[in-house]
Amino acid sequence: MQQYTFEDMQKMDRSRLGNMVPLELFRTIRLIGMNQGLPMGGKGTTLTVGRKIGESLPVKSVDELLALFEELKIGIPQIVYSDEHKINIAVEDCFCKGLPTLEEEKMICDLEGAILEGALTKLYGRRVSVREIKCNATGDEYCEYEVKL
Repeated sequence: MQQYTFEDMQKMDRSRLGNMVPLELFRTIRLIGMNQGLPMGGKGTTLTVGRKIGESLPVKSVDELLALFEELKIGIPQIVYSDEHKINIAVEDCFCKGLPTLEEEKMICDLEGAILEGALTKLYGRRVSVREIKCNATGDEYCEYEVKL
């Protein structure tokens, strides 16, 4: 079965509307469609989708991954801690920046973490786990992910 690649996603022919979609649409798909419309807040779906996206990214190093994250306007990532067992990646200007804090105060950027997980698993050649530990949507100044190597 033929499948789309990341390179296929870069081929666009939208002469009138261009290659960008509004952040409101992305937020609506993620938070209303998936988070509110799927069982368990769509967690299983976003993790599966995010990992697959991460695996498909054409990156050969962590630096390339972080640069692509910014180029794709996912956010502005920066490694804030690193040792042989763990990396912490802070993401400024994440898609959730500016959203109101909900009463439940749950972290909502699981797709972005899963993208990191898929890409890093491919880069390291072994399974890594990524967990969101800070989120703008819970009142934090930035989103942050803990990567266990």
